[in-house]
Formats: sequence, C-alpha cells, structure tokens
Amino acid sequence: AREALVVLVVAGQGLDQAKEVFRGADTDQLTSAGAVEHDGFGHALALIRRGVKFFDFETYLLADGKVRRLALPTKARVEGLVKGEAVVALEADWTPAPGGPSFKAGSVVALKLAELKADPEHLRPTPVFAPTPRQGVQQVAVTRTTVLVNYLDNVRGRAVAYQLGKDGAWRGRRLPLPDNVDLALTAASPSGDQAFVQAAGFITPPTLYLADAAAGSAQPVKALPPQFDAAKLTVEQFEATSSDGTKIPYFVVHRQDLKLDGATPTLMFAYGGFQISETPAYLGAIGKLWLEKGGAYVIANIRGGGEFGPAWHEAGLKTKRQIIYDDHAAVARDLFARGFTSPRRFGIRGRSNGGLLMGVQFTQHPELWRAVIIGVPLLDMLRYEQLAAGASWVAEYGSVSVPEERAFLAKISPYNNLRPDVDYPEPFIFTVTKDDRVGPQQARKFAARLAEYGKPYLFYEDTEGGHSATADPRQTAQFQALEFTYLQQRLMD
Repeated sequence: AREALVVLVVAGQGLDQAKEVFRGADTDQLTSAGAVEHDGFGHALALIRRGVKFFDFETYLLADGKVRRLALPTKARVEGLVKGEAVVALEADWTPAPGGPSFKAGSVVALKLAELKADPEHLRPTPVFAPTPRQGVQQVAVTRTTVLVNYLDNVRGRAVAYQLGKDGAWRGRRLPLPDNVDLALTAASPSGDQAFVQAAGFITPPTLYLADAAAGSAQPVKALPPQFDAAKLTVEQFEATSSDGTKIPYFVVHRQDLKLDGATPTLMFAYGGFQISETPAYLGAIGKLWLEKGGAYVIANIRGGGEFGPAWHEAGLKTKRQIIYDDHAAVARDLFARGFTSPRRFGIRGRSNGGLLMGVQFTQHPELWRAVIIGVPLLDMLRYEQLAAGASWVAEYGSVSVPEERAFLAKISPYNNLRPDVDYPEPFIFTVTKDDRVGPQQARKFAARLAEYGKPYLFYEDTEGGHSATADPRQTAQFQALEFTYLQQRLMD
C-alpha cells in the first residue's frame, strides 16, 4: 500500500504488537504522522497530521482509542500546549462559527484542551497574536507558562512572550533583544520558562541569548567570532514600488563611504516562493569575498515569501506569479534610480525556486543585469511536473493539466522563452548530478539551448552532494569560489 500509516505502540511492546490507528490516502502529497504534545502541568494531547497537499494538512485528535478530525483550517498547525491550552498558528483566515469572531491568516490562537477534547468539531479559540499587514510570524514555541512568538515587523525580528491572564486573555511582553536583526527560537523548555534565542544581522555575527520568557529578560551567553571586517560597512532598508503599486522592502549592505554614482558592483539575492522569508542573516563568506572587496549586497523581500505572512506568499501563487518577477525588477530599477549601481555593475543570484526566478529575469529583462547566477534551477516549467519532485509543487506553480495554468507557465518558462535574436548576459549555471529534488536535466537543457543559439554561458555540474549542493565544507568552498570569481570578473573588472 502507498498510504501512510500511523500506528500505536505501547511501551515495552514489540513492533509486531503495533496497532494501526490511522491510514492516509494514496493521493496524499505528503505523509501522515503522529505526535504527542505535553505541557508543564501534566496535560497531554495526541494528534495526527495528514499531509493532503503541499500546503494543506488535516489535523486529527486521538483520544480514548478514537480518531476524530479537529475543525481546524487545513492551513493551521498545533505548536504546543501551555497551561492546558493548545496553541495554534493559522496560515489561513478562520471563522470557527457562523456569525462568530474571525481570525486572520498569520494569527496565533489558543484552544482550551478540555473543550477541544469534548467537542473537536466546534472549537472556540481565543487570540494570542494578531499581525498587522507588515508583520509575519516566523516561529511559535512554548515554555511552561508562555507562548513565544518570533515574528518579522517590516522584516525586522521581534520575539514576544505571551502569558495567560486570570481573565482568560493573553498578554505579551517583548523580549529585550537587538533591533534590525533576524531572530531564531533555537530551544524552549516546556518544564521551565527558559529559551535560547539566536540573533544575527547582516554584519553582526550570530549571538545566542538565554531568555527568561516569564520574566521578560534575555542575556547574551555566546557569540561567534566575526568572519569579515565590518567596521566600514552599514545596512540600510528601502522600498521599491512594484507594477501594482505595492511597496517592496529591500536591504542594502554597503561601505559607509559609498558614492551614489551608479558605479558600485552590486549583487542582489532573492527567492520569492514557498512562504520562505529572506531575513538579515549574517553574511559570512559574502562579507569576506564580496563586501571587503568593495561590493554591495542586496536582499529583496519580494512576494512569494513569508515576510508579511501568508498573504505575501499567496499573492504570487500559480497564475499570479508574474508579480513576483515584477517585484524583483522593481527593486533593481529602484537601486539604479538611487544611484547605488547600474546594469553594468549589477548581478543577481538565486537557487532552486530562486534559480527559476533567475531564469525568468534572464529571459524577461536581460538588459538589467550583467551577471546572473542560476543555481540548481527549475527552468522547464512545461515539464517540471514530470521531473524529479516536481509533481509535489503544483500548489505553488500550477499544473499544465489546467489550460489557464499551462498558458501562464508557457509564458514564463525560461527554457521555452529563450530566443536566438536576443542579447543575453553571460550566465553562470550550476547543478548537481545527484540532485533528486529538481534534477540536473533542467540546467543541462537550458545550457544546451543557449549553445544551440550560439549564446555565451558558463556551466558547472558537481557529481557529489544533492540539491543543497553542500556535500562537505570543501565542496561549499569550491562553489563559493566559482561564484565570486565569476562575479568579480563580470562586475569588478
């Protein structure tokens, strides 16, 4: 059978005594799995999560030997228990009962465990966190008495500890952590109120803080040493205006004495998909190989990501995806207008879904860049469903089996939109032979079509590693050396 099974094994028994409690369907795109949540007050909640589609999950309650579905949206996740309340992060708007209160996508809510178990089909949540339009939850964790919410506020990390009051309302207190950085909840204690939070900025090395969530305090305990000289660097945040008028934020890391004459070699990174946020993470090797040599670095927070919650992602799904590429081009033009750089000194970089972004920009706007790094990419969007893991991404990109979606994919597919009469910048295309997620054939076909048209290109395929292209530190260093040699030759010479 292809269906995912969830079985129950009692401590001390062998697997031959396991009892099946749930079976998924052979049409499920992801697996089914069971989990038991505990809190510091002795409460427990046994759940089963069924992966129906890439972004959609059904949640089931296992109690008294019965499996009953919880009336949660398919885009919701139970994050833990606190003081007998189940904490749920919502990825879709939710109105639990007709005429009752509604909760926006990106909210965090709580459900009383006793009520949930008594009537899983009629849930009565209370709000914990409600985002503004420029906020997006990144992580939710629980301690003994608090709910920790790590969210972005205009792409700047915030960590807030919420506690349940005697009146049944949750109230939050922001932890005293650095501003203008990316935060990560690395560990939280369900039996106490301690948590580790990592803070890192583009030019600030990762620092680990020990937080007392109940007291609202946080103290640094360990920091990594700097990997490059950041003394003369600064970070600024700007906004570009996209084709529909939406403001698209982006960060620029550059020398403090930079002249706004359009002559600075600049590299821009973006991803734009799967609700993955691009945040102010420490630049490490980029600082050493690019910033120290006088280059500037840009992170573009285009739609498709999760910087402003689920809506920011959903704005670019399937046939709406062109807006992601418009956002990316708008940031480039805004950089030119501000004098940071110019097409002669400008390069872009992306991999995987970001490799698709690079391929689209390579074919739609070849005049905007002189260097394009296309890594482990999706490029043939008319056949992506038949290649490697492509069929699992229909919820993101659409399907050629739907006429409207096929027409759109044909319009943006980089491989299918290469033209022999267009002057393209010389790209650097790289892939991995053993990549079983995207597959090397996409990059190979794209390079072969460029060769057929007599267009210049650089191509590298590594036989080791996988989609992440990092089998070991030596291979990582080799990839970085190839990338930044290419960038220096194209943009700094």
